Amino acid sequence: MSQQFLIPTYARQPVAFVRGEGVWLFDENGDKYMDAISGIGVCNLGHCHPAVSRTLAEQAGQLMHTSNLYRIPAQEALAQRLCEISGMQRAFFSNSGAEANEAAIKIARLYGNRKSIAKPTVIVMEGSFHGRTMATLSATGNSKVQEGFAPLLEGFVRVPFNDTDAIAALADNQNIVAVLVEPVQGEGGINIPDTGYLQALRQLCDQHDWLLMLDEIQSGNGRTGHYFAYMGDNVVPDVLTTAKGLGNGFPIGACLVAGKAEDVFGPGTHGSTYGGNPLGCATALTVVNTLTDDVVDGVAAKGEQLKAAFLSALADVPLVTEIRQKGLMLGIQLDRPCGELVNSAREAGLLINVTAGSVVRLLPPLVISEAEMHTLVESLSAVIRTFANAQEVA
Repeated sequence: MSQQFLIPTYARQPVAFVRGEGVWLFDENGDKYMDAISGIGVCNLGHCHPAVSRTLAEQAGQLMHTSNLYRIPAQEALAQRLCEISGMQRAFFSNSGAEANEAAIKIARLYGNRKSIAKPTVIVMEGSFHGRTMATLSATGNSKVQEGFAPLLEGFVRVPFNDTDAIAALADNQNIVAVLVEPVQGEGGINIPDTGYLQALRQLCDQHDWLLMLDEIQSGNGRTGHYFAYMGDNVVPDVLTTAKGLGNGFPIGACLVAGKAEDVFGPGTHGSTYGGNPLGCATALTVVNTLTDDVVDGVAAKGEQLKAAFLSALADVPLVTEIRQKGLMLGIQLDRPCGELVNSAREAGLLINVTAGSVVRLLPPLVISEAEMHTLVESLSAVIRTFANAQEVA
């Protein structure tokens, strides 16, 4: 097989996987690798979870697609379950996180236009990542991924992450209609805001009649130790987006609404041919129920244990300047670019990711065992230490 017929939008690594089981992936030669990035935050229940695979197979044998011209019982059940968990009131289903964020941006614009605001504007954050469609790319705070795609969409104003004063300073801007923020910035390097940040944003949005829109594409579905990260801050957003771990590998996203946003969309204002199909919703409902039954409650303790183990293992490596962690989102900050660690780790049987140039990002499956966490710490610490020693020699 060859990649010659693929548009080269990815610099793919020289390995192809043919089987997965829990935290492990197996390549064409039978070699196994620990997937410490969960397919970029997707396989929160690990690869080929039996309950998910069973539901997917059974539903595929019954009905996969009808379109949203008709009622879809599995979609209704999934919407109800997510609203019960989140405190939201209604759900729209899409095929990806970017599409869920597109829906959120459209809600903000429609909300503003109905208030006779000519140029509805959304406050977004530096270092953010919301997707690669034109609207979500414009909202993203990463000039590298935006390069070459000008003109970007208007209607966004950017402020530093974790800076409520910068947002409050925009209160006189009559075009502002919403604030869009990730409770934890994943692609930005596992950036975690101060305690009370989301509560302060909620207060500002209430004060100025703005929508609070939370992007939990990566931080949702149990990843931080709460089903959604904001639940630990005792706030409820007006708009909530999620995807990635929602389908555990099946492509599905969701945009949930409450409060001021509940009735913005109506028939004809938005849609998706595939979004919320029976196959995706039945699979996602099994994922959600499995996560809430016996997985999410253990995530916080696992994350703290993993962070403590890395702090101990890397304490004498001066290149490591900080380890940031919330649930099973971990960022190991180095003092220099370290992209080569991805190849080194893979050669050691470990799949990781480096984001923001100098942050080793870890998003291991939430079902990772204590023994597997020990293997992860031991393997990655050795890789980082080898990298650090080579830097000293150079």
